[in-house]
Amino acid sequence: MTDEADTAQGGRCWAIPANEYRRERWRNQLGWTREILRLDAAARPADGEDWDWRLSIAEIERDAAFSAFPGIDRELVLLSGNGLRLRFDDGELHELLPPHDKLRFAGERVVHGELIDGTTHDFNLMWRRERVQAQLWHRPLVGPMVIFAEPGQTWAVHLIAGQARFADDTGLPPLAAGDTAVLAAGAARLRAVLEGGGEVLLVRVARVVE
Repeated sequence: MTDEADTAQGGRCWAIPANEYRRERWRNQLGWTREILRLDAAARPADGEDWDWRLSIAEIERDAAFSAFPGIDRELVLLSGNGLRLRFDDGELHELLPPHDKLRFAGERVVHGELIDGTTHDFNLMWRRERVQAQLWHRPLVGPMVIFAEPGQTWAVHLIAGQARFADDTGLPPLAAGDTAVLAAGAARLRAVLEGGGEVLLVRVARVVE
């Protein structure tokens, strides 16, 4: 069950175990994904297609066209497998190779995924570019890592490998490989210390400033 807690700084934090990700078909019905979350710009759960950003893990078992997402930017990270070739209709060809290559591209672009050698699992960050800005980093986790979420920002921590725990008042349980934690700042800056060993993907999301 998802664990959620309010922090002393007025923010909200919650953890999503890997076994609670929701498995569903791609929009074009050509593959499967495990959805981690879909949220609005204020880090509240979003219904249906009315989300501002979304995290999922695509299970790519065969060559297939990707779904189109107009108005949305996305970033894909190879989590496991021997690689994925992305063939765009404008002639660009890009390979995601082990261990964790990544690529950012517009959701309107027509792209076909080709497996290099067997099934891959790929972390998928998507965000509505007119509403929020998003950044993604892959980092090793060796000892403590301090995360600062500025007012109004939300961070997601996806543990690729290893074990980790938060060493402060977030109230979150330890993370195992494949789990995700969300840190949503309120009106004040939120500070969290992640300790452990392994590898993480860090996602930072903030509203677009008009």
